[in-house]
Amino acid sequence: MSEIREVPLKPAFNQSRQAREAEVMLNHIVDDFIDNPAAMTYFYDLFRHAFIEGQPLDRDGPGIGTTCIQVPEELIYAAGGTPVRLCNGAYHYDQVGADFMPAKSCSLVKATLGRLHSEKAVPDVGKLEMIVNPTTCDQKKKAAQMMEGMGYEVYDMDLPSAKDNEAAREYWRRVVKQLAARLQKVTGKRLTRQRLREAMAKTSRAQAAFRTLHNFRRKAPSLILGKDVFLVTNAYFFDDIERWSAAVEALNAELAQREAEAFSAVQKKAPRIVFTGSPPIFPNVKLPLLIEEAGGVVVADETCSANRMLYDMTAVDEWLVSHMIESIADKYLKPCTCPIFTRNDDRIRRLLDLVSTFNADGVVYQSFAGCQVYEMEQKSVADALNQAGIPMLYVETDYSPDDMGQLSTRVEAFLESIKTRKRKARA
Repeated sequence: MSEIREVPLKPAFNQSRQAREAEVMLNHIVDDFIDNPAAMTYFYDLFRHAFIEGQPLDRDGPGIGTTCIQVPEELIYAAGGTPVRLCNGAYHYDQVGADFMPAKSCSLVKATLGRLHSEKAVPDVGKLEMIVNPTTCDQKKKAAQMMEGMGYEVYDMDLPSAKDNEAAREYWRRVVKQLAARLQKVTGKRLTRQRLREAMAKTSRAQAAFRTLHNFRRKAPSLILGKDVFLVTNAYFFDDIERWSAAVEALNAELAQREAEAFSAVQKKAPRIVFTGSPPIFPNVKLPLLIEEAGGVVVADETCSANRMLYDMTAVDEWLVSHMIESIADKYLKPCTCPIFTRNDDRIRRLLDLVSTFNADGVVYQSFAGCQVYEMEQKSVADALNQAGIPMLYVETDYSPDDMGQLSTRVEAFLESIKTRKRKARA
């Protein structure tokens, strides 16, 4: 067995630099757009407290870090822990990670490890009893050993490379059951039927609130901008789930009022965009912001920081512990449209359905430089959308702000081409 190289922690980083990065982006989201929903104040304040002021997060029970949405959070709650998603969007931490990771690594992985490598990092998630790391891509596979070298206990979840056969399904069920056993050892609490029911009730409430928000985005003209929805879903990474659900329910009530008053958050002819690919994670939400600054509106997404994270719900046939765990496992595999699978026709079908259901005019596909699975899958997605007559803009970028001007020009040109296309269709 190979010896794990220990990576020493760096000295405390300059907090003001990271806080300033978050503050600039949050101020942009809040101040540069008019008619923000009043209920969004909860989320704006949450990010200000966590990312700018560095206030520690409230938490019940042991903290269990996760690096992907494929970790069944119901099991963590049922075992008495609190899941905290560690995926990070800060350019500051991207640069920290670049000190010990290959230059061509994905920005998301570099920033996530850069944050874990830093002292007094934000958000302050407190002590993590364990990090659960699904092996969704090669970089995350290798990241496990690096996290262990930083002193974290890491538990790898081996995701099958396919999902459309019974062997893959049974394999994943075993992996999830093994995680359940490990969580009980870490937290010291048994997974009982009652605990699982309570945990599933928590997540079901959150998913129901998100689905309602998701459906409000179908309205035309739009009632809410995509930049706010991404902030809402990003808050789910670290907020108390009950408070988050209540805050989303309050936002939904305000959107219902907006609908009754025929309120519009955008111009009537604003191009409607479906966003897909590498996930926008605060403070790196530059591409959705550029779309909406240029007069478009993100009406739906197919990403693991929003729609894919909360849309699908658990269906249980028998309320026995083993069956409940199997049902939870199925929920995290069957609907998954992550590009790590050898074949991913479900993702293309999902995108086509979103474009149709949300009456979208085009798709913006973001891929972080170094994220091979999204880079490689863009051609099959582009071909399918082209065959359906749906325009797509492919953007390869990273966390650096240096390409903002170039991206702005490309986004503006894409939206203008959509407007021209619509004018010709009406003529």
